[in-house]
Amino acid sequence: MSAQNAAAPERAPAALVWACAALGGGLLLHADRLPAWAVAGTLAMILWRLTIARPGQLLSGATVRALLALSLVTLVFARFHTLNGLTAGTTLLVLMAALKLLEARRARDAYVIVGVALFLVLAACLDRQDLARVPLYGVEALLCCAAFALIATPGLGALPALRLAGRSLLVAFPLALALFLLFPRLPGALWAIPPRDEATTGLSESMTPGGITRLISTYEPVFRVTFIGARPPPEQLYWRGPVLHEFDGATWRRRPASLGQPAPLQYLGTPYHHRVALEPSREHFWFALDTPARSPDPAVLLSEDRELVAGNPVNAPVSFEVVSYTHTQAARPLESGARLADTALPPGNPRTLTLARSLREHTSTDEALLRAGLEFLRTGGFSYSVTPERLGPDAVDDLLFRTREGFCGHYASAFVTLMRAAGLPAHVVTGYLGGEWNPIGGYLLVRQSDAHAWAEVWLPVRGWTRVDPTAVVAPERLHRGLLDLLPQALSVPERLLRQSRWLSGLLQRWDAASAWWNARVVRFDLDSQLGLLARLGVRAPNARDLGWAFMLVLSLWLAVGAWRLGDGVARTRPPDALARAYARLCRKLARAVLPRPPQQGPLDFAAAVSARRPDLAGDVLPLFERYAQLRYGLPSPATRRRDVEDFARAVARLSLKRAARHASGSGRTLA
Repeated sequence: MSAQNAAAPERAPAALVWACAALGGGLLLHADRLPAWAVAGTLAMILWRLTIARPGQLLSGATVRALLALSLVTLVFARFHTLNGLTAGTTLLVLMAALKLLEARRARDAYVIVGVALFLVLAACLDRQDLARVPLYGVEALLCCAAFALIATPGLGALPALRLAGRSLLVAFPLALALFLLFPRLPGALWAIPPRDEATTGLSESMTPGGITRLISTYEPVFRVTFIGARPPPEQLYWRGPVLHEFDGATWRRRPASLGQPAPLQYLGTPYHHRVALEPSREHFWFALDTPARSPDPAVLLSEDRELVAGNPVNAPVSFEVVSYTHTQAARPLESGARLADTALPPGNPRTLTLARSLREHTSTDEALLRAGLEFLRTGGFSYSVTPERLGPDAVDDLLFRTREGFCGHYASAFVTLMRAAGLPAHVVTGYLGGEWNPIGGYLLVRQSDAHAWAEVWLPVRGWTRVDPTAVVAPERLHRGLLDLLPQALSVPERLLRQSRWLSGLLQRWDAASAWWNARVVRFDLDSQLGLLARLGVRAPNARDLGWAFMLVLSLWLAVGAWRLGDGVARTRPPDALARAYARLCRKLARAVLPRPPQQGPLDFAAAVSARRPDLAGDVLPLFERYAQLRYGLPSPATRRRDVEDFARAVARLSLKRAARHASGSGRTLA
């Protein structure tokens, strides 16, 4: 590295500014993930370094730097209890880069800072692959490449550096695309990144009546569904999740033993084939239309409650195909253990128990008991609300006989309790109901706000039968989204977004683009690669075919790059008439006197020839002087061509032997 480049950060403040900007841009990509003190401290160190004018003001002293680095490592460890993991590792990397910035004196230090910024882009890509963040990653990559150019060439301006960075990225893009499409992918991940330790919003293995109400204000997507063939009617769009059996009077919980084999069913009606694209939820549940016939993946268990339970939490987007039936019938009677578990009740709620005994006394069959319970809800003056009054210790009694208002969790819990009190096996099922149809992408979008709870009751002939008490209290819920019924549950911006047809259409277009991005890019795996080769005409493709295809594209890219590089290299231009005449003159002198060194100018060469052969000076020196005037002077364009032709004719007529004899003859006469 030259001395000029070694001092680039000091002599060219623009290079330092761009290095700081690259680091700051990488920091902002993680600003919402990192601790506030780490972000503020890094920004403070960047600003401090930019305000330092003289090298003597830099943070000096190995002891001071070591103590500060140790303190920062200790802070990170105290915050995360580890230095491993994406968030903890990124925090430590950012702080160490800022500390390195405080001692940066040479171009090498600036290169390190920009290199760290590129690592921050990589960490951000590993963390989130949302389509909305792709332009941010592209801008940061452009900023880093421009910073490299400015550090390497201190006199380069900002706009030329950006243009150079843009051209470099464009040249690299075909190779990056080939790597993405054709480089063989291994099943699973090349490295394991521990999930972030943060709270998430979604369904869990327990439900406190009214607890689902906190999901209503969450507009985030949970999954998207594309139907392959027939699509079920809106009133059948129940997406099955955790099934809850145990009730302590306040909270329903999923029983630990619900991972057994499911009981056989008779599937009735139309099979619905659909593809589900799950968003990360940090939970183990996969959602499908109620009821899935079989597990869509060997790593996912179809539990005895017909839940889809994965061995690993959904920490990344997942897509799968599944077949479900909305009408089923039990193939065998309910086991005694299951009947006992689904009729158990905690102490309390005496009025509900009295009502259950009354309903049982006035009905002759389980079906009639079920209809009587629903009729009680239909005619009892109950209302649907996401902000119901707080319930007391006997929560079911309070709901059924005092407040008479609630959300889906309230009514599902109360109805299951009522059925159990009457001796009918029942349990609570949580999941999602409905969804928003996106005509642009041709899929159904299910959001967190579509979270729902309903009941399942055992009937002797049909087996487990879905019963939705909320549909009795608010029948329009089956045909309209919850946010259409209760728009006040959303924030003001989200409410305006839904009410504006133009903004709502724009949101659907953006969601369709995001869905395409997730399906075609984020979830592009080995099967997708092999499918690409099959569409290109490769029969029975495998990973080896991918390797050969990639090598072919790589060779083509290298060949085109080499050709373009050779075409763009500053080649020697074809010599003009003046250069050809001058080269002829030099060749004549090289044969007769001495060759001209490449670095020697015309006048110096003429002096060297005259010193070696004084007898030739009178003929050679005027020619070199004339050449220097034509090449480096400012001749008139009108006379230049004629003068060059005269010079070429003079060189052609020059005869060094005749000139030497003439000089010798003149010398004898003078003597």
